[in-house]
Amino acid sequence: MAIRGVRGATTAEANTKEAILEATKELLHSLVEANDIRLDDVAFTYFTTTPDLNAEFPAVAARQMGWNDVPLLCGHEMAVPDALPMCLRVLLVINTDKSPQAISHVYLRAAKGLRSRGIDELVSSDSPARSQGGGRKV
Repeated sequence: MAIRGVRGATTAEANTKEAILEATKELLHSLVEANDIRLDDVAFTYFTTTPDLNAEFPAVAARQMGWNDVPLLCGHEMAVPDALPMCLRVLLVINTDKSPQAISHVYLRAAKGLRSRGIDELVSSDSPARSQGGGRKV
C-alpha cells in the first residue's frame, strides 16, 4: 500500500465559524466520496486558510464529522498578492492502493479556477525549479 496526497480547496462565504465549518465539511465529504476514502486510511490532514479566514479552525469541522483519531493540523497560506481570498485548502495524506493518476483532487466554489491553469504556466521554462528534480514538473 502506498501513501498518497489528496488535495482540495474551496472558499468560505464569510469569515465566520459557521461559514468555515460548512465549507470544510462540504470539501471533506466531496474528497471522501470522490476517492472512496475510509477514515482508517487517513494518515493525517493538513488544512490551510488564507489570512482572511481566522474565525475558526477547519479541523473543528473534521472533528465534528467523527475524525477523532486522525491527526489534524491547521495553518495559514502565504499572503500572496492577488491570491484567491477566503480560500480553504486541505491535503489529506492517505494509505491506498490507487495510483497517483487515480486520485481525484477536488476544487469547489470559487476555488474551481485554481486548477484551470496548466503546470507549464505555473513553472516557466527558464525557472530554476524546472531544471531541478530530474526534469519532473512539480
